[in-house]
Amino acid sequence: MGQIILRLDRLMVEKKISLNDLAAQVGITYVNLSKLKNNHVSAIRFSTLAAICEALHCQPGDILEYVESGE
Repeated sequence: MGQIILRLDRLMVEKKISLNDLAAQVGITYVNLSKLKNNHVSAIRFSTLAAICEALHCQPGDILEYVESGE
């Protein structure tokens, strides 16, 4: 079975925003945003995803990627 990968780190570089700045805009802790950024989570709330998309002016598909097993 494949998996969903968060590409938040790549998007943050493209948008030139720091972890601290994004955490403040989204309203979550630096630690929790760092876990998201580094793919150390198994779930994300839709409200958090929506807040990230609003802050980065992007779509969920810009952050989430499906990777088939074996890739």
